[in-house]
Amino acid sequence: MTLQSLSKLDVPTSRPAADRGYLRLAAQIHALVAQGEFAAGQRLPAERALAERFDVSRTSVREAIIALELQGVVEVRGGSGIYVCEPGAGVNRLPMAQEPGVGPFELLRARCLIESEIAALAASTRSDADLDRIFEALTAMRDQMTDKAANAEADRRFHLCIAQSTGNSVLLATVTSMWDQAHGPIWEKIEQHFHTQALRLASQADHQRIFGALVARDAQEARQAMRDHLERVIGEFAQGWR
Repeated sequence: MTLQSLSKLDVPTSRPAADRGYLRLAAQIHALVAQGEFAAGQRLPAERALAERFDVSRTSVREAIIALELQGVVEVRGGSGIYVCEPGAGVNRLPMAQEPGVGPFELLRARCLIESEIAALAASTRSDADLDRIFEALTAMRDQMTDKAANAEADRRFHLCIAQSTGNSVLLATVTSMWDQAHGPIWEKIEQHFHTQALRLASQADHQRIFGALVARDAQEARQAMRDHLERVIGEFAQGWR
């Protein structure tokens, strides 16, 4: 292949924020509200029904609903459903068109894939000093269980220390980048709905299992423990509204 032919290839570029799947879906639901299909005060169809109608996953619907909630187009009433708000400024503009970063579920699925393999590698490469740093983060998580911000920082440190223990700077930079993307209004709202102390307690148990596998140099168990942990977090964020 020549340089000239290479220059003619269509090289994929990253999609703009407004083209993200959950934002496109939010715009579609927003259009139905603006057109009057869903009137003010009316309850939206269940997430499952919306997923079937638009041929998307239920987690995409979850993210789209949160984008609409942030925009003031809908109101989430725990245990009751999602209701269309009275017409206002939010109904007249597309929802979260400039929302930075990726959607929570997209990022968590990437973490599940990548960090499970990192944990497997770390089981064979970690040193005793690495274990000390990982255990320190694990202990900090336990001691800061009632302080959400401090617990989250220790959680981040736990995962970054595992990546660091592989001795691969690219893997560490990858995990750091993924954690750095977990911010913004969508993330804050989904955590407001679903991040509880019970979730932190469950994560503590998950992390203890991961640490045990690292101590035992059991790569298979470390991989599975990390995957189970992140899949459970995804499941928590996708459960019924509270």
